[in-house]
Amino acid sequence: MPRDGAGRPAPRGGEAACAAPTPVVQSFPMSETTLDVQGLTCPLPVLKANKALRALPPGAKLTVLATDPASVKDFQAYSRETGHALVSFSESAGLYRFTLRKREDQPKPAAQD
Repeated sequence: MPRDGAGRPAPRGGEAACAAPTPVVQSFPMSETTLDVQGLTCPLPVLKANKALRALPPGAKLTVLATDPASVKDFQAYSRETGHALVSFSESAGLYRFTLRKREDQPKPAAQD
């Protein structure tokens, strides 16, 4: 069986040679979660982060690792629009690290009779 450069079986005819990477979510104590979306491009990093934040409790932190340069503006706009705090941002050798804190849930308005 033919092998690729990493020793894995090479794709057969009709299979994509470069499938999109699957995001990796890791949870750590004290409500800290890391979402690895390296290799994904706009709008997927923000969409995957939004989905991950929905599963977290209010006040929890989500660290997102991305490689898409457009994610810088995307996460700034996302933070402004949703109320989730962009706690920190850094870039090193093309790897962007964003830390978001999920906003406290908004109280639902009382029903009017």
